[in-house]
Amino acid sequence: MTNSPKGKTIALDADGVLLDYSTAYAHAWAKAFGTLPALRDPDAYWPIDRWAVERLSGERLATFRAAFDEAFWSTIPAIEGAVEACHRLVDAGYRLVCISALDDAFAAARQRNLEMLGFPIADVIVTDGETGDVSPKALAVAKLRPLVFADDYLPYHRGLPAAVHKALILRAPGGSPNVGNELADTDSQHVDLCAFASWWLRRPQAR
Repeated sequence: MTNSPKGKTIALDADGVLLDYSTAYAHAWAKAFGTLPALRDPDAYWPIDRWAVERLSGERLATFRAAFDEAFWSTIPAIEGAVEACHRLVDAGYRLVCISALDDAFAAARQRNLEMLGFPIADVIVTDGETGDVSPKALAVAKLRPLVFADDYLPYHRGLPAAVHKALILRAPGGSPNVGNELADTDSQHVDLCAFASWWLRRPQAR
């Protein structure tokens, strides 16, 4: 979607940075059980805390998981202002790539979702989602060698190449995992992608 050189690549997470997974979660609940859950805590980081839903097991859990199908991963709404933020970055000469922790089976659905929303994303890379001492996204970031990696989940910044600017998108604070000593390992922190784009493009180096 852009002819920007590889050396000006910015890597972006999808859920929580580009896409509003939390809202989509509520609609998956409605698809599975017939009722849209009420909002419990608008500042909650995790969807299960944001919405008035119960923790599931057994058949009800299987029913809910079945709602996370091709249609679900193709229709997650954009976070407010995220599409515009991406276009601002592309207009400034950056190439955008999405690195998302997602099952390979839904990679095409993720790309289709982003395209339908108007995101100027050049490529979508999917990785494992299991966290440990090193981010499951670290290998993809190392191969891509972007200028920036932006993600809303602090453990996904572990073990990234030192040359990559690690931008943490903080978003909702309630019960957030984005706390503690590891915050010092990030290079910048922002409330959302809009804030990151504005900050990045204002830097003296950007001019």
